[in-house]
Order: sequence, then C-alpha cells, then structure tokens
Amino acid sequence: MSEASDFYRHLKELFGADPARGQRRSARTARTERSGSQPFEPGREPRGLGGVIDSLTDELGWSSPLAKSELIAAWTDVVGEETAKHSEPVEVEGGVLTVRCDSTSWATQLRLMRGELLQHIERRYPDAGVESIRFLGPDVPTWKRGPRSVPGRGPRDTYG
Repeated sequence: MSEASDFYRHLKELFGADPARGQRRSARTARTERSGSQPFEPGREPRGLGGVIDSLTDELGWSSPLAKSELIAAWTDVVGEETAKHSEPVEVEGGVLTVRCDSTSWATQLRLMRGELLQHIERRYPDAGVESIRFLGPDVPTWKRGPRSVPGRGPRDTYG
C-alpha cells in the first residue's frame, strides 16, 4: 500500500492535481467557474413548481390578469351557489367588475350587497384590482338604431 501512495504523491508533484483527472478541465467545470455558481451554495436549493410559477408570473406582470380570470372562474365560491345561478361575471376592466343578472330584482339585491361582496373580493383576490362592481339586469329590447340617437321620445311618441 505504501508503494501506491508513493506513486500517487509522485504523480501529484508532477502534475499538481489528481492524476485521474489530468490537467484538462471538463466543459462543465469551465461553465461552473465562469458563471461563479458552485453546487451546494446558498440559493441553489430546489424549489417547488408552484413557487417557480408564482415568481415567474410576478416577474412578467401576469398576476393581475390571472387573478381576474380566477375570480371569474370561482364566482360560485365568492357569492354562493344560489346567487351564482342568477348572476354571471362578464369582465373586469378598469377596476370595475361587471356582473349580468337574470332579473332586475337580482341586480337590485346584489347592489345592496355590493359593499360586502367588494370586501370579500379584495380579501380573497387582492391582485384582481376590483374597485367597484356594476350589476346589469337582463338584456331588454332597445329602440336605438346605430351608434347615434336623437334626444326625445322617438318612435314611441305615437303610442296611446
């Protein structure tokens, strides 16, 4: 055994490194030394996929659109099953959540609950940026034709 250790010391003196590795560095070692990153350093611990995706969405500025779509998708959880049967979120634009209701009575009832719903949404979905809620009744026929309208009663002035 001493003969092997003597031979090892001799090679180490000649080459100045481990004889099994030789003097050439591998491409991986060269990349590691260039980047300054070493294995087992702080900050190199593996991270969960959820954490990586959260940091990516924050970095790219996607957190607000994702929170808006999550709010719309989870409308049943926000307002309850019975209310969700009679209302549907349409969009979140400019800080205003627009909700279409089945009837004017449902729209009126939800207008009365607006403050409570806003608090719940802000607590649960703060990144959605909802500042107010607009409740719309069902679509009703309109007498307007085209993008412009004339003030006054219009074609209805001949009725009874």
